[in-house]
Amino acid sequence: MENTLNIKYISLPIIGISANVLQTGEQVISTQAERNLIVYTIIVLVVICALVILFFVVYQKRKNALLLKNIEQQKQFDEELLKTQQEIQEETLKNVGRELHDNVGQLLAFATMQMNSVSRNATEDLRPKVDNASDALKESLAEVRAMSKSLNSDVIKNMGFKATVENEINRLNKSGLIEVVLNIQGEAQNLDNKKDEIILFRILQEFISNTLKYAEAEILEVYLEFSLSELKIKILDDGIGFEIEKAEQGSGMTNMKKRAELLGAEFNLESQPDNGTTLKITYPYRNA
Repeated sequence: MENTLNIKYISLPIIGISANVLQTGEQVISTQAERNLIVYTIIVLVVICALVILFFVVYQKRKNALLLKNIEQQKQFDEELLKTQQEIQEETLKNVGRELHDNVGQLLAFATMQMNSVSRNATEDLRPKVDNASDALKESLAEVRAMSKSLNSDVIKNMGFKATVENEINRLNKSGLIEVVLNIQGEAQNLDNKKDEIILFRILQEFISNTLKYAEAEILEVYLEFSLSELKIKILDDGIGFEIEKAEQGSGMTNMKKRAELLGAEFNLESQPDNGTTLKITYPYRNA
């Protein structure tokens, strides 16, 4: 009897231990499943985040590419518009130049011949006045012819950039509106791209026109520096100057800058109040 009671007493703790072990195993299994679930959840979240980031990067690249394309298209449109405006302006100036040379020039030439005829038959007291009128007509005829050359792009192409600038400066000096000094360095190059030649001259004309209108200048200096690869143009006046930052970006200043950009030329305009205005252009030679 005593042995049987002892066996029962010993078996009860073993059963309790087995239950505890099973319960602990279930907890381990449950914990492992939770860990796996957490790992899977993290992996899914990482994949989703990666996909979102990838989508955002692709979207930004496409957006940037579209913006660059739009900017390039706008730039091309502006260049084509400027070229069209340039062609229209050149055609207009060409027609005006022809009219001045063919019609006004012929009328002045005829009037000069008539005045010479009158001078030969005039009395001594009238002859000085007739001669003065004849000289004025001759100067007007020379001015019209010089102006027609600077307006007609065909003449500019035939004369070349250097000769056209010299013609314009001689015309200004004869007009008495301003004193212009020309300084040429290096051996003058004939530009292969005649369109660029015309545009460069128009920029120079625009600066001179603005100087005569606003600068109240007395002296204008023009420097042309020719090298084997580029042409440097520097033009400055001794006028009243202005603050570029505060100045209104009028059509004259805008046209000069846009034309320089069209040529791929470096454009630099400097000015200060009471210290004149300076324009520098560096033009790398381009083929036609």
